[in-house]
Amino acid sequence: MLVGDSRLFGTATPARRPVLLTLVFGAFLAIVGITAAGQSTIIASNFTAVTLQAIVSGDAAAVEAFAGEHLRAADLVPGSVVGQARRAALDAGLSRITARGDLLGMAVHRADGTLLATGGPTATLVEAPPSGGRPEATILTGTDAGALAGDPGLASILRERLPIRDTTGRDVAVATVLRDAAPILARLDDISRQVIVVTLSAAMLASGLLLLIFRSAQRRLTRQTRELVESTRRDPLTGTLNHGALVSLLADRIEVAREGGAPVGGAIGVALVDLDNFTLLNDHHGHAVGDVALAAVLDELRVTAPPDAVIGRYGPDEFLVIVREDDIAALEPSIRALRDRLVDRALEVDAPDRLPITVSAGIAAYPRDGSSLTVLLATVAATLGTAKASGGDDVRVAGAEDTDATATSSFDVLQGLVFAVDTKDRYTKRHSEDVARYAVFLARQLGLDDATVATIRVAGLLHDIGKIGIPDLVLRKPGKLTDEEYEIVKQHVVLGDMIVRDLPDIELVRAGIRGHHERWDGRGYVDRLSGDEIPLAARILSVGDAFSAMTTSRPYRRALDIREAIRRLEDAAGTQLDATLVTAFVHGLETVPDAPMPGRESIGTLWTPGAVA
Repeated sequence: MLVGDSRLFGTATPARRPVLLTLVFGAFLAIVGITAAGQSTIIASNFTAVTLQAIVSGDAAAVEAFAGEHLRAADLVPGSVVGQARRAALDAGLSRITARGDLLGMAVHRADGTLLATGGPTATLVEAPPSGGRPEATILTGTDAGALAGDPGLASILRERLPIRDTTGRDVAVATVLRDAAPILARLDDISRQVIVVTLSAAMLASGLLLLIFRSAQRRLTRQTRELVESTRRDPLTGTLNHGALVSLLADRIEVAREGGAPVGGAIGVALVDLDNFTLLNDHHGHAVGDVALAAVLDELRVTAPPDAVIGRYGPDEFLVIVREDDIAALEPSIRALRDRLVDRALEVDAPDRLPITVSAGIAAYPRDGSSLTVLLATVAATLGTAKASGGDDVRVAGAEDTDATATSSFDVLQGLVFAVDTKDRYTKRHSEDVARYAVFLARQLGLDDATVATIRVAGLLHDIGKIGIPDLVLRKPGKLTDEEYEIVKQHVVLGDMIVRDLPDIELVRAGIRGHHERWDGRGYVDRLSGDEIPLAARILSVGDAFSAMTTSRPYRRALDIREAIRRLEDAAGTQLDATLVTAFVHGLETVPDAPMPGRESIGTLWTPGAVA
């Protein structure tokens, strides 16, 4: 069965997209990409600077060694002429340097721009570089590189300009060094690629972890949002739909049925289940006990309700059950099954006996009992009110013929009194019917004549008629009565006697009504009769009354099983009850095949005064 619904106030709750988390995640990826590119650029730039610095430092050392070994002061005098032999010696020195490394060529110029020496393919190095300044290194690419080296096939060249200084620190010459830049650029590209790969790999790993974290956070937020939305629709105690959600769901189903053209669109059944005496239970035993009772009713309702029924807490002590057309016929049997199952449930309280749990229910259907939501709910509430007005522990169906009222309309005054008992308290009526059955059974075991048996049956039905004058707060109190309350209850035998005393041929019935709480030992009420002073009818009713009281659940305690009731009945023999009658009654229960047992059997047609002999 259903205890919830995906709709709030008749509409589906839309799923929220994780827009914020998506934006955050996208921004993170963008930042990672920019960071990776920036890191690659910075690292490549730093690597280039460091690499060139190392190369320049090495070449500067080589040039310095060349100058110290081969250059003379006379070679550096501006305007002087260097002889052929001297030039050849200087060229040979530079060639040895270029031969040892991956140099493409070298050239040395005086500070005034005069070429002193070349090594390697330096045909294009005749142009003197600027004099003075610091060492510099420049990577040339494309046609400039090929033209400078005299080799169009070269794609890139590293050109170094290294000053040569004398002992005073004055620039006296400039050395130009050419290298193939391809290995340097290849190493630079490789390092850049490695940086990008490492950065992006780390970014991908971080992105994966962040995605997992975001997904987990999103699921948690979604779940919390769903729970928050659900909490507005659910009763915190039972976890079922609350009043507003139930009304919205029912309104939605009625609207769907109306659009489909009910009954073609589908009828809807509702049952309003009320926990009897809930207010008194809370007042006398506390809200915790009331909560336990509600949970017990819900547990059993979930078992007995049709599988697709929606169950929710409609009010403080009410549950609403909503079923579709196919389950309407099963709704009343399921509620009656609920009442039967509650017979085995009881509340543990600080009292000698456990308290029984009973419910009343009203059942109605759309569109049969109401063509709108308001009318349907009003009808089912009124039907529940009828069930509660009869004392509770009852199920009523809207529109069904009230057989009790119909039958009573054609009966005599005594029938009207019995109906008055029923209207006052359903338990009292059922208890009176049981007492009548037990009293008739005992009277027959004693061999009394049919007229007397018939009279005793009427006395059993009316023995508690005086309870119609007892206040509900006392009559239905789910706990031990105070001394004052007990004195009020005692008066029901006097009130009952007064109610029936003016009816004709009623003396035996009056004796039973007034005397059924007298005790064999004289400690009963109200006349303190004892032994045989107590009329036989009253003694017979006392046995039936005691057995019924013990085997029927009362507002203040649960029913005893039959064996325990018989044991207690025998214990009361000779003190509270006439021992001879108890023996006859117990013997009959144990030996007669059709002996009456606790239940709700009807006692048949009522006796009328004229039938008394």
